[in-house]
Amino acid sequence: MTTDPLPEPSLPSVPSVPSVPEPSGVDLARVALRAAKEQAKARGAAAQQKKQARRGGGLRSGARADGRDPLPLGAAINRLITERGWETPAAVGGVMGRWPQIVGEDLAKHCVPLRYDEDPEERVLTVQCDSTAWATQLRLLAPRLVARLNEDLGQGTVRVIKVLGPGGPRRGYGGPLRAPGSTGPGDTYG
Repeated sequence: MTTDPLPEPSLPSVPSVPSVPEPSGVDLARVALRAAKEQAKARGAAAQQKKQARRGGGLRSGARADGRDPLPLGAAINRLITERGWETPAAVGGVMGRWPQIVGEDLAKHCVPLRYDEDPEERVLTVQCDSTAWATQLRLLAPRLVARLNEDLGQGTVRVIKVLGPGGPRRGYGGPLRAPGSTGPGDTYG
């Protein structure tokens, strides 16, 4: 009895892929050089990062603008005013500087803005006049002046203008003719 060998199962046919020859000679040297360059680049980048970390984060000034560049003075002041919330006081300060242009030369010669109360419920601009006549004139013009100021500064910035008349003479007690034990001019007429 002769035994026939079993037929081998047939495998599905796989298209033959052309085999890539192993690099040799010059090609092998190129592959090795490329790998060595990539490793050196990686080591150099790591060393550069360590060096920059030691220097302070690696931020360096360059040709392009970044957040560390110096600002023009006006831009720096505007940024400071905005950050601190000083927009209204700065605007009112500008009004005090431009007082003659806002109220007119005649009125500005006799009336001077003293202070601005920024309290949200008050918002009072205090103005002092050099005579009672000019104080009365300013009191009559106050509603129009408030409207004009709010037009410049923003609605509701100034609600009231408080007008002060001329101040009396300075009441200085303790001059050279003061009687010992006296409390001022009021004790004379007792």
